Amino acid sequence: MTFRSRLDAWLDRPAVGNTIIAIILFNALLLGLETSAEAMERAGDAIRLLDRLCLAIFVVEIAAKILARGGRFFTSGWNLFDFAIVGVALMPGAQTLSVLRALRVLRLLRVLSVAPRLRRVVEGFVTALPGMGSVFLLMGMVFYIGAVMATKLFSASFPEWFGTLGRSAYTLFQIMTLESWSMGIVRPVMEVYPAAWLFFVPFIMVTTFVVVNLLVGLIVNSMQEAHGEEEGQRTEAWRDEVLTRLAAIESRLGQPQAGPGPREGETRD
Repeated sequence: MTFRSRLDAWLDRPAVGNTIIAIILFNALLLGLETSAEAMERAGDAIRLLDRLCLAIFVVEIAAKILARGGRFFTSGWNLFDFAIVGVALMPGAQTLSVLRALRVLRLLRVLSVAPRLRRVVEGFVTALPGMGSVFLLMGMVFYIGAVMATKLFSASFPEWFGTLGRSAYTLFQIMTLESWSMGIVRPVMEVYPAAWLFFVPFIMVTTFVVVNLLVGLIVNSMQEAHGEEEGQRTEAWRDEVLTRLAAIESRLGQPQAGPGPREGETRD
């Protein structure tokens, strides 16, 4: 076994992955402490030193993966994700520009690539994106129709909510999330337009209880499919391993066994 293969096998050990997860969480805690003026006043130098140490460990980990896997490292989307997250912290000015300093907290997202269960959730979400596009298109059509109708119906009395198409769309989005939709918006509108519930109630039923649940269903179904594929790959790998071992046993049993040699004083015929 070569050095690169031994290094790759070592990086794939659960203990190494768990250690990296612990360092990521510890680094996220340090980045949170940097937002506290009191904590920075008391232990600012130590916090910054530990942050640089965590970053150095991440850089060494990425370098070790590139050394062990070579070009295969860049064929994995999760490896590219890790490379980009760590690269943001190494950009010139990352310690001075406020935007780049804020982006350092993205290191916490590396947990997604290290933890298999979280990775499965993200893969399920990405798999659901094509189907979600159709649902988003349907929701956009419903919102556009609703915004046009609301602007024409309620703009004269409630211009702050329905004065323009954009304001109507934002107000309808607030109603879809059920945030202060009744006492804050619908009931004041019904004081002027008593039949307004004929518009708002069907809108809530369609958007909140139908379209949103369609999105949830697509994501859950994609996660189940991703989990099923992963289990299928594990089963196939286990079957291949069992077949390999059985083939090795059969080859050993099929070899001719050497008989016992002649006893002392005896000769072969």
